[in-house]
Amino acid sequence: MIKIKCVIVDDEPLAISLLESYVNKVPFLEMVFSTENPVEAMEYVQKNESDLIFLDIQMPELTGINFMKILGDKKKYILTTAYSEYALEGYEHHIIDYLLKPVPFERFYKSALKAQERFTTAESKEETHFFVKCSGQQHRINFKDILYVESIRDYINIKTAEQEYIVLDTLKSMEQQLPETSFVRIHKSFILNLHKIHHVAGKKVILVSEHEIPIGESYRMGFLTRIK
Repeated sequence: MIKIKCVIVDDEPLAISLLESYVNKVPFLEMVFSTENPVEAMEYVQKNESDLIFLDIQMPELTGINFMKILGDKKKYILTTAYSEYALEGYEHHIIDYLLKPVPFERFYKSALKAQERFTTAESKEETHFFVKCSGQQHRINFKDILYVESIRDYINIKTAEQEYIVLDTLKSMEQQLPETSFVRIHKSFILNLHKIHHVAGKKVILVSEHEIPIGESYRMGFLTRIK
């Protein structure tokens, strides 16, 4: 069983104690560090091994959003907040889930399972499929069936030949779940299945389904290298 090393950052001692007790109840989570000081957490994370950060959004010295901007995509996050209006802002960053305080254990455990799925997928790029929640249901999507993934504001559209799946997620997060051998980012708003390319015409990629996908200028060289 994969063990996910957890860090907790929250300016409320009671919130830390609660999350620590929850982490200790879940067999695949391992508590490695907790602090009320986000600067101290930043230093720990940069010098020590960890996987998942439970991060409070509202902190006086350094907000959770700014914490993620500084640290970047080196870690995965589950955000905690007492204010529901911050939830969508968090989804613009590299996060797995958000928890609204006070956090019940059932809701925490759902987030932990989501994290486990994300880490397991990252560990095994030989996976042939994954699941997404769309329209209140969990849908299995085979990697080989995906034509492209498009970013649409706070959502992504996973397009197959038969169907579209509109999911609350980020393109960056999806990019990490898809096998690097088959998928490539060709635009700030598009990830493409290399096996679905019919031909390249100027600044566009034409798929076997006749969909046209634009090539972003900053992605062009990397894309052309991949297809060569």
